[in-house]
Amino acid sequence: MKRRAFITLLGGAAASPLVLPMAALPARAQQGGKPRTVGVLMTVAESDADSQKRIGAFRQGFADLGWKDGQNVRIEYRWAAGKIDLIRKYAEELVALAPDVILANSTPVVAALQKLTTSIPIVFALTNDPVGLGFVKSLSRPGGNITGFTYINPALVGKWMGLLSELQSGVSRTALLFNPATAPFYRNFMPEIEAARQPGAPSLVPMPIASAAELAPAINDFAKTAGGGLLIGPDPFTIVHIKEITRLVQQARLPAISVYRPFPAEGGLMAYGPDTADIFRRSAAYIDRVLKGANPAELPVQEPDKFEFIVNLKAARALGIDLPRMLLATADEVME
Repeated sequence: MKRRAFITLLGGAAASPLVLPMAALPARAQQGGKPRTVGVLMTVAESDADSQKRIGAFRQGFADLGWKDGQNVRIEYRWAAGKIDLIRKYAEELVALAPDVILANSTPVVAALQKLTTSIPIVFALTNDPVGLGFVKSLSRPGGNITGFTYINPALVGKWMGLLSELQSGVSRTALLFNPATAPFYRNFMPEIEAARQPGAPSLVPMPIASAAELAPAINDFAKTAGGGLLIGPDPFTIVHIKEITRLVQQARLPAISVYRPFPAEGGLMAYGPDTADIFRRSAAYIDRVLKGANPAELPVQEPDKFEFIVNLKAARALGIDLPRMLLATADEVME
């Protein structure tokens, strides 16, 4: 599969924490003599294929830097299966282990860890709006024990809207599907997206969902009016329910785009988003730097620089959409 770099998209308490002053962070990383400990808290289930690909990229990147699990480092994994209660439980477990650094996957994971420790370095992967949510002071100088790699931003949501509007299907309004409990950052994104919307571009409305039972009514109601398109962004809730969302979108004959590759793989129309395996591979370098003494307060937050665009031709035919040749020409993968 081709990889293309897009450089024009811009930026997205049972346990008692061991609290150390920020100046002590590098000292933690310089201890020697015994294997280092790295905690990894993943948002979804261990059986999730995409997450296994991401962890595989992290392991390879980490091994390339000289770290061998079971030899000079011990890696403690936890998989939360998209459940907020498990995210909190496993965050407490990892903090109680007092690891040298924690790799935190997703916004809810960072939020849970932030409440538990200001001393253990945290490197996040696929987290959104870290400044707006108060995880870091700024992207260039995080200023605390947290840094890492973002996932999406308002500009990327605008990109999804633009791709849907390019379809020969008259998409004039879009809805953004998310669960406010697991993806609170969308509330911050919406005003910025609306302010940047150009005349004639599709409108955008939120579609907040609190449970799986609300999916079918919300999607079917939105699909009743012609000209609609659905946006399915990163969210522990949406990835856990991506198969059900895909089925509902197909039944409602609703053009939709997701950040997740499994959406077109399951029969959805399109996916566009960062190369998540590459983000996890890059995160290994930050974990390595922290273990060697770097202070996360001084490691700038990084944004994605590789993106993937996937189109499902069968889904387009089922919707009666004749995909423009120019759009197909820009796809990294065209599924039949």
